[in-house]
Amino acid sequence: MRRPLPRTGGRILVDQLVAHGVEEVYGVPGESYLDVLDALYDAPIRMVVCRQEGGAAYMAEASGKLTGRPGVCFTTRGPGAANALVALHTAHQDATPLVLFVGLVPRGHTGRAAFQEFDLRGTFGAHAKLVETADDAARLPEITARAFAAAASGRPGPVVVGLPEDMLTDSAAVVDARPLPVPEGAVSTGESSELEALLTDARRPLVILGGSRWTDAARADVRQWAEAWSLPVAVDFRCQDLMPEDSECFAGHLGYGRSDALARRVASADLLICVGAAPGEVGTDGFSLLEASDHSEGPGRDGGHAGDGEAAGDGDAAGDGDATGTSRAAEVPAGAPHMARRIVHVLPESQPPGVWHRADLSLLAAPAAFGRAVATLKPAAAVPWAEDTRAAHAAHLAYRRPLHDPELLDLGAVFAALDARLDPDSVVTFGAGNYALWAQRFLTYRDGMRQLAPRNGSMGYSVPAGVAAAVACPGRQVVTLAGDGCFLMNGQELATAVAHEAAPLILVVDNGTYGTIRKHQELAHPGRVSGTDLLNPDFAAYARAFGAHGETVTATEEFAPALERALANCRSGRAALISLRPAEGRLAPGMTVGSLRQQAYGGDGGPAV
Repeated sequence: MRRPLPRTGGRILVDQLVAHGVEEVYGVPGESYLDVLDALYDAPIRMVVCRQEGGAAYMAEASGKLTGRPGVCFTTRGPGAANALVALHTAHQDATPLVLFVGLVPRGHTGRAAFQEFDLRGTFGAHAKLVETADDAARLPEITARAFAAAASGRPGPVVVGLPEDMLTDSAAVVDARPLPVPEGAVSTGESSELEALLTDARRPLVILGGSRWTDAARADVRQWAEAWSLPVAVDFRCQDLMPEDSECFAGHLGYGRSDALARRVASADLLICVGAAPGEVGTDGFSLLEASDHSEGPGRDGGHAGDGEAAGDGDAAGDGDATGTSRAAEVPAGAPHMARRIVHVLPESQPPGVWHRADLSLLAAPAAFGRAVATLKPAAAVPWAEDTRAAHAAHLAYRRPLHDPELLDLGAVFAALDARLDPDSVVTFGAGNYALWAQRFLTYRDGMRQLAPRNGSMGYSVPAGVAAAVACPGRQVVTLAGDGCFLMNGQELATAVAHEAAPLILVVDNGTYGTIRKHQELAHPGRVSGTDLLNPDFAAYARAFGAHGETVTATEEFAPALERALANCRSGRAALISLRPAEGRLAPGMTVGSLRQQAYGGDGGPAV
């Protein structure tokens, strides 16, 4: 065997990234990892230089969501690493594979209050699957391979690797490490038979798809199985790309903005089959949907706590689709039999966080392994719930018909026009806020489309995610939705898009307020507006200042031609932005400040808006 030649730590690390198939890394440069930057100069890896570490880490997280492989971000120590923490929290809650490399002070300066010295494990330990510091350049292949495997295995998540500045300039003669395998788990013949038995005994089953580690094959196999059994399928919060809406089994999406009919279906199901993720707080209205009819027969079946179905000021919206957008725990339909619900968990790890209801059957398998096991399973006889499944799909299609606003700019019509122009493989990105309800409810998610959105209610995600998708998939249609508050948290990353000839289409809903918080404020303290008003720039001019195409739309009839001009720019490789200015007081579909005040005052209208 030929003896390896000496390389610097920076070169060893970059060679490991190449061996792991990394094509892009995102980051903001820092003196603490200059040798990595030097090694990237002639490596077959694209360094996407960003304008703030939070945006860079969001891009890496979005890359992990889009590809299923760990996204990679580089930051410097201290302030740089701290800025990236927001994306670590997103990756941790969303189960996204991400590797964050952080340049550190030289090893001899540790513990001496050195400039920008940073406690890596103390800061990131609660939000990462693994935190390591590579003190020896010769161990970089081992540490990098372990980092990538840990990020992608089981329930995926973020991994943080510290890189002391002087270690990167050390020289070592070491062979590269091959990528470690990522187990998928499996479903045994006996477990398949047990699942079939549970289905045979059921009368009101419901499949809920969520989590990560989904592949195109997993989506197709699970759809084939669900349609063979006529199983109603719901998707978890911001997982709308897991089941295409043209499937006769699709019953709708859970989480904020879900329909009351679907919530009742969850509450009354006698068999829940949860594939990819256990039932979570957002998708079950603070776990209350599982408690509504869970008449347990043993310990652990009625655990958890009831909630009001709304995030406490996390920047996202809660709603049940009526005019007010308030969320209510669904009740079991009258006449439904007293039951003990059965739950099946199909999860990539044995001990997922937040499982408040014991599973009757636990399958240790990633979605792809589960899909292969069940794709060919068929019922022995006609199932009794087939008509109910068709009714659930019809109810979903009725619910997602746009609500039209009697205003100069009708956002219902805007999103209907946008929906008609989405490509079959488009990528839709958005962050957090009431504006996201239009994208979640009124856009048709087709087979081949992808949805990139944070499940942790993280504002500022939309633009970096759109830039990352456009960088990774040139020529693919990328549509980014943002609120005015969400956009300006990372709007500077338009500079990154223009610099790298990435061309997302960005739509900004400019209503001059932090809409979600304003909603809660109007319900709790009607008319006492405090801390939620926004003074915004001209977003179209802002986009043009970066070299992107920018337009402002204030009337419904202006949108279709503006959309065509924007899409034409995107096709030519130029990012585009359309600023949408709805009527004053418009907060969400079917929701205005006036309607909320009327609700808060008990229907007497209260003071004028």
